[in-house]
Parts: sequence; C-alpha cells; structure tokens
Amino acid sequence: MTSRVAFVSPATSASLRRALFYDGDSIDDLGATRARAAAGSLPVPAHVVASPSVRCRETAAALGLDGVATPELDGLDVGRWRGRALEAVAAAEPDAVARWLTDPGSAPHGGESVQALCERVARWLEGAGALEGRVLAVVEPEVVRAAITEALDLPAAVFWRLDVAPLTVTELSGRAGRWNLRLGRPLAVPDADGNAAAGVPDAGCR
Repeated sequence: MTSRVAFVSPATSASLRRALFYDGDSIDDLGATRARAAAGSLPVPAHVVASPSVRCRETAAALGLDGVATPELDGLDVGRWRGRALEAVAAAEPDAVARWLTDPGSAPHGGESVQALCERVARWLEGAGALEGRVLAVVEPEVVRAAITEALDLPAAVFWRLDVAPLTVTELSGRAGRWNLRLGRPLAVPDADGNAAAGVPDAGCR
C-alpha cells in the first residue's frame, strides 16, 4: 500500500510578517483570503489533521477542512523566546542562539529541542504511513521541516536549511517506511483582481 501525506503550511499572520517566534496570533486578513481562494486546489483527503495552533486551525477552516487538532504535530516549543523577534533574542543572547542553531539537541530557551521535535514528528509519521487513503496535515512550518528531515533520513542539522513558505504543500509518498518527497508547491491564491492564481505570500522567519 502506498501512503500519501500532504503537509500544508499555515497562512500568514502578524508574527510571521514581523519575524517573531509564533505567539498564538490569528492569521491576517490577506492570509485568510488567500486560504479561502485556495480551498478547491487540494486533493480530497481521507484524513485531515492539524497542528493545535490558532493559525493552523484557522487556515484549515479557511481551506474548508475539518482538521483534527493533533498534539504530536504541535509546533516547536521555544519557551521564553515565544513572541520575541529572533534578531532581538540574538542580540541579547548570542551564545544561546548560536548553540540553538547549530546543536539540534539543545534547548537554551527552556522549551523543546529540534531533535525532540524531529523524533516526535517521526513517531506520528510512522503511524500516518499505516493509514489507508491520503492524509492532509495543516501544520506549522517547523513540523514540515521535521517531517522532511526524518522521512529522508537526513541529519537533524539540515533542519534549519529547509525553508517553508506560507500556504504551500509538501508531499510525501511511499511504502514500507521508505518515503519520496515532492517539494512544496503553492496553493492557488488570488491575484490583484481577486482571481485565483498560483503564488505564495511573503514569508517571515517562520
């Protein structure tokens, strides 16, 4: 049996546009408009799940999906850095940020390490591979990174070199635990005249 999992990244929010560590804010008006316009561009899934975050649940709803909030697909817990700009954190704690970006097992912010995130997503992906029918997951960008890292058996240090733009689809397909990757494609989004067209919004740091 061939397993298929499609990961959809959330629409834009204020924290994304301002390059802040996500702090639970809602998707913005433009992000919601783009998501609604993209609703018909996704294949019909047998299973729909979502990161528990506000912006992922709102994106799923805007796409016309009834996603089940799945704790295993929650975003990376950045502890006390939540809501702060990476630039400001790097200025205040340069050694901690440098360690965080180079050592996947570190968590200087007091939250979760990248390695722990990857292991958590890998466990979910193993279960998803046993499901019949296509799985569609609206998830945080770092969850997409973790899924790619684990599915392709890449070193965790690669995690930060994977960019995930808003409202894009990254697809994994395979069998017997061997996955193939289809790189992220944009969902259909409206152009300046409000018509559906291919494209992606501006991306922030996450």
